[in-house]
Amino acid sequence: MADDSIAVVDLDRCQPDRCNYECMNFCPPNRTGKECIVTRGDAYEEDEPFEGGPDQVRISEEICLGETCGICVEKCPFDAIEIINLPQELDDEPIHRYGENAFSLYGLPAPGDGRVTGILGPNGIGKTTAVHILADELTPNLGEYNADPGWDAVLEEYRGTALQDYLEALIDGDVTVARKPQYVDQIPDQFDGTTRQLLERTDERGELDALIERVGIGPVVDQDIGTLSGGELQRVALVAALARDADFYFLDEITPYLDIGQRMTAARIIQELAEDGDRSMLVVEHDLAILDLLADALHVAYGEPGAFGVITDPKSTKNGINEYLKGYLDNENMRIRQDAIEFEQHAPRSVAGGQSVVEYPALEKSYGEGEFSLSVAGGEIHEGEVLGVVGPNGIGKSTFAKLLAGRLEPDEGEIDARLDIAYKPQYVEIDQPMRVDAFLASITDEFGSSYWNTEIAQPLQLDRIMEQNLTDLSGGERQRVAIAACLSKDADLYLLDEPSAHLDVEQRVLATSAIRRYAENHDATAMVIDHDIYMIDLLSDRLLVFDGEPAERGHASEPQGMREGMNEFLANLDVTFRRDERTGRPRINKSGSNLDREQKQAGEYYYAPE
Repeated sequence: MADDSIAVVDLDRCQPDRCNYECMNFCPPNRTGKECIVTRGDAYEEDEPFEGGPDQVRISEEICLGETCGICVEKCPFDAIEIINLPQELDDEPIHRYGENAFSLYGLPAPGDGRVTGILGPNGIGKTTAVHILADELTPNLGEYNADPGWDAVLEEYRGTALQDYLEALIDGDVTVARKPQYVDQIPDQFDGTTRQLLERTDERGELDALIERVGIGPVVDQDIGTLSGGELQRVALVAALARDADFYFLDEITPYLDIGQRMTAARIIQELAEDGDRSMLVVEHDLAILDLLADALHVAYGEPGAFGVITDPKSTKNGINEYLKGYLDNENMRIRQDAIEFEQHAPRSVAGGQSVVEYPALEKSYGEGEFSLSVAGGEIHEGEVLGVVGPNGIGKSTFAKLLAGRLEPDEGEIDARLDIAYKPQYVEIDQPMRVDAFLASITDEFGSSYWNTEIAQPLQLDRIMEQNLTDLSGGERQRVAIAACLSKDADLYLLDEPSAHLDVEQRVLATSAIRRYAENHDATAMVIDHDIYMIDLLSDRLLVFDGEPAERGHASEPQGMREGMNEFLANLDVTFRRDERTGRPRINKSGSNLDREQKQAGEYYYAPE
């Protein structure tokens, strides 16, 4: 195989007990007597360690003919093999490779002194691996997966680059790091105690009380960590990382489960701490509006998820995001996606008239004296529309959904219809020991049909995880399966609570397309609760806005047009948006800027009218 090609075997998908080794039997080099594809048990000496099972296959990259052949890729019945031509611009060796025929990472981001650096790229592309390396939690092997070249060899590899000073300080122990993990829902499994006990272990700068107050977790600091919601865990994890006395902070996804106000608060705290001059931040994030607001510079990550990833040199944040959306990196002369991700560059869609799915009067619901109460203005939801639902966490959005479904009785008002609702919850908890395909087949008789594959499976990229067990899925994979399960049901109303969590930018756009297409093709009605303004902007026909005092009282206005609804919602947050002149994507105006002041004076928080 050429030096710029790699062979990847997905050991989770390679199932030799269910195939006839078609990859080996049809491999041209094998048929001439060469040992290109062999079982791993035959490829290694008896006492030599190797990954995978002895009956799973190993591909010799020295003998393989490369992507121009690809017969093994076509013949494998489980899509377990990839033969990939790497971009010619890559260095000869990766910074790290996990094993033979396994994922490789090329390049590392360069943490900047006293600034916020962002990383943007798909899931499974090596962003978290890069963070582990720079946090000294993983020693890179420079592609020598059977050896340990050590940090000195890594330093020699990066001598004369922007990373040299940082790596030298890391090797000498002269730099300290703090890291916020990606999946905060795993924190209760790793710590048993109250929130305060966890946070006090990290308080090294004396800033803990101020951070607790700013992110708004004061009411839960004396609760057991296992009782917290996802949004509360996310803020606890952020405070725990920022309270440490470190030189560099690595923050892996700061927005899942946070509402837009909490996201803005987190971004401002990170910016302010970096501007102090003695702390640098590296942030991995998929919320483009927050990343755009937060980062001083940006690295783009691209490649083939699960196979290889490349991290570019730093770019300006605006250019990096725009190039990423365009699918073409200018400096690298590299196309990373066939189609650009586009946003409408005009006023939001007007809603086509449709029959009413449900008409409801003014409603009141209280959970008791001194407890949360919700008031809802009367309104109706149309057939075939996607109704975006926005508002802070703890403001009554889920309570309203339960009222519509008849799972809660209102104290005042009455809903005549009892809707059949398909519901995707905010927090996806999957503990069933069954395969994805078996799980989805148990939900709908349409599973596997051409219609189901086209409408649901393909847009949500489910093909490569169908044979995996539910309990082995990542957070983003679980999210996509949960969306598919929701859309696969026969219902009057499809309610999806924060479908963007843990999805990368491409996956969010594809999920948006799947939801809209399903609604349009089936005259189905969907309500989508989400805090990603990009997703709400692309998805919604109208908007339902909640406001009030979280955990105390909430109020929902009647559904309204996108411009009116977004103006109301963003005015409550004192935030204005504009559209990027090149891509049409939503961008947050800097507070106090000329455009920010002009839009507020005009009452146009949701883009200035053209």
